[in-house]
Amino acid sequence: MPSPGVGGGHTQTFFNMDQHGDDRRHNRNIRLSLEDTQQWSQSLERLLESKYGLATFRTFLKSEFSDENIEFWLTCEDYKKIKTSSRMSTRAKKIYEQFIKAESPKEINIDHHTREQIKTSVMTPTVCCFDDAQKIVYGLMERDSYPRFLRSDFYRALLENLAAADAAAKG
Repeated sequence: MPSPGVGGGHTQTFFNMDQHGDDRRHNRNIRLSLEDTQQWSQSLERLLESKYGLATFRTFLKSEFSDENIEFWLTCEDYKKIKTSSRMSTRAKKIYEQFIKAESPKEINIDHHTREQIKTSVMTPTVCCFDDAQKIVYGLMERDSYPRFLRSDFYRALLENLAAADAAAKG
């Protein structure tokens, strides 16, 4: 659980998390304000746009052993940045083996048609070969994981800690 801290007139909570949401002692502190954290409840897009929101959401999903969708979505975002066809080909096959293939280690929940379409497209991959699956996964997160996160003790405790620290700083 985060520990409240106060700095520079703004109340903040400090987390020991890296950019990928891994909680480790050697990582630098991430500072969260109550206002920023409250904005995460506006939309999944807003949450994922926030470096700290993304890290917190990933940590929550890992705690539930349900992080395959966010991992796939982020992997696709990285995949789209690849410039060389040889690297794209290698990476597309790895993504397929890790997330798409039936019984894969982090198999995502997509329909058979999309799975087969990707299986064919990774033979000659393009930047957009995972787009349909990524849209499906985003929708699943938006309808399931994200509302569960907002209702979770994890998120509520974070807001309560930030609100208490904010009140103490003002008061």
